[in-house]
Amino acid sequence: MVKILEKLKGGDLRSIGRSEEVVQDILKTPALFEAVFEGLLDDDPRVRMRSADVLEKVSTKHPEYLQPFKSRLINEIAKIEQQEVQWHVAQMFSYLEVDQREREKIIEILFAYIDGPEKSRIVKTFSMQTLADLAKTDEESRPRILHKLEEMVNTGSPAIVSRGKKLIQKLKAVERNTWKP
Repeated sequence: MVKILEKLKGGDLRSIGRSEEVVQDILKTPALFEAVFEGLLDDDPRVRMRSADVLEKVSTKHPEYLQPFKSRLINEIAKIEQQEVQWHVAQMFSYLEVDQREREKIIEILFAYIDGPEKSRIVKTFSMQTLADLAKTDEESRPRILHKLEEMVNTGSPAIVSRGKKLIQKLKAVERNTWKP
């Protein structure tokens, strides 16, 4: 195992372990991003979860680090069924520069995350947020995404209802050309 991934081992799934240290390591040495990306495929669910956490945090500051891994994130990593990976993948999707075909694939994945059996509320919430982020600039997909958000407001938990109402309000403002971040 790559040395950087050793820092992500141990403990239990409720702990981020040394993830913050690994974030700092990547910020100092960007070439480590690739090794941590490979950690998403590790046999150990703790390494997968913490790798996802680290990559999402780094990608917030440096989305360009994630861009070379776009295809693998969409076509390979997004299929990982571990909820702790999925909620970070949902967030990372919003940091990517994508074409229309890739955007459609991401929307399909996020809908599957939302509609899948026994998905966590965190996965659903981050999926909703990324769908809304995509809909802000994708006029063609906006009605379908709005419909999905409205469906979730009608059937979701209180947290999902609350988040969904805010996202719907913002998207409707986009339609009225009054979007304010």
